Amino acid sequence: MKFFSTRSFFRITRPRPIILRRSIFHTRSHKLYLANKEAARALVHARIAHFMQYYGSRHGISVGKIAIRNQRSRWGSCSRKGNLNFNYKLVFLAPAQQDYVIVHEICHVKEFNHAKSFWNLVGETIPEWKKLRAELRRVGQGEL
Repeated sequence: MKFFSTRSFFRITRPRPIILRRSIFHTRSHKLYLANKEAARALVHARIAHFMQYYGSRHGISVGKIAIRNQRSRWGSCSRKGNLNFNYKLVFLAPAQQDYVIVHEICHVKEFNHAKSFWNLVGETIPEWKKLRAELRRVGQGEL
């Protein structure tokens, strides 16, 4: 009969690094999602609180629940109830791009379309929204 020492049986291991075969923006890695979900939640809640000081008082906008998801092809979405969903990969974007996505979804609570009035609403706090939108499309296509 062979006995194991407690030292070799209960090894304390360091967390292993997450190895990706694709770029961060094109992976569906569940480990990467779990590792960054709470950072994304903190970022989104802080930025929503910041922008709601403007949109809440001036336009009477209020948001519902906020969820962080591992979405394949969307940076964010808004439901008719005013619930906002955001992709956890926002944490890997530049701050200006993060703000654009968050403001975009906040504005959908009031304007549930992409009409001129919606873009005017976005432009009140993100005047360079056209440039940022084009950058996000390039990120989504793997060009950046």
